[in-house]
Amino acid sequence: MFFGSVEKPPRLSEFELEVPERLVAKDPLKKRDDCNLMVLNRAEQSIEHRKFKDIVDYFDKGDVIVMNNTRVYPARLYAKKDKSDARVEVFLLRELADDLWEAMVKPARKVRIGNKLWFSKTVNCDVIDNTVSGGRVLRFEYDGDSLHHFIEKAGHSPLPPYIDRESTPSDKTYYQTVYASERGSVAAPTAGTHFSKPLLNRLEKKGVKLAYITLHIGLGTFRPIMVEDLTRHSMDSEYFFVPHETADLINKAKAHKKSVGVVGTSAVRTLETVVVSGFKITSRKGWTDKFIYPPYDFKMCDKLITNFHQPQSTLMMLTAAFAKKDFVLKAYKEAIKKKYRFYSYGDAMIII
Repeated sequence: MFFGSVEKPPRLSEFELEVPERLVAKDPLKKRDDCNLMVLNRAEQSIEHRKFKDIVDYFDKGDVIVMNNTRVYPARLYAKKDKSDARVEVFLLRELADDLWEAMVKPARKVRIGNKLWFSKTVNCDVIDNTVSGGRVLRFEYDGDSLHHFIEKAGHSPLPPYIDRESTPSDKTYYQTVYASERGSVAAPTAGTHFSKPLLNRLEKKGVKLAYITLHIGLGTFRPIMVEDLTRHSMDSEYFFVPHETADLINKAKAHKKSVGVVGTSAVRTLETVVVSGFKITSRKGWTDKFIYPPYDFKMCDKLITNFHQPQSTLMMLTAAFAKKDFVLKAYKEAIKKKYRFYSYGDAMIII
């Protein structure tokens, strides 16, 4: 008896593509919504070129746009080891408890359990443990009201590795969405950084509902896939929260046949994590390591707004699952031809 063929996941090598270095955006545009917008129409298999401010044209009254309201904290700090002149880079990954943090340190071989790192005359930490991923567990001591206040003031924006420059004060503004409210990410949900407050106002005036979820993006978003067989890749776990009001907005939109647009791969993974029976979601918080790659049946995303990601990344895999691999690769080649700007500070696409 023949039941039909099952589509197999593509191999990692099928996503290989060379992006010219000159197209890697190293700096943000001063006007967020003035970047290029590539429109991919799945039904027509067509590609159109617009500006991001035109995103309003692709949503109607009653539609919902879901955004990740995580806030990037300036996770990169610099310290001196044991009051010497030895400079140590400390990349804070997550807060384990009050004043207790997991971090990556450089140079790692010179930072051992028992060392004390000094960030200022009043802020220091003890290295108290190693982690299985090669990081360190740090216990902070400080004078003052808030360690977070010190981190916000002294920390540097955790720019991705392909932006090979020192961070500047303006990165604290632009490597962040205008609606960021929940501190916890070490990487920006970059598709959302193109939205300006006037653009959000235009969407709301049109009757589009704006809904928010939280997913705190970890350093794993930049971790390369090291296996050819995608089914063997493991994602890092990341904390998420879907509030009741967001679940209600999405479920009502689905019930009334309205479109649900999702901003960024982090928001998509969160919604697909909390799908319950049928095509509804529930309010929930927890941890997700969901990895979405082709083929995948999306339940909660009708339109996807995203950036042009690194080839062979997990973010590109999700995009390819939504729009089909060949169409996405065609779009990337078109973007290179048209000199689009790539990656975190680059241009955007909407897939409808």
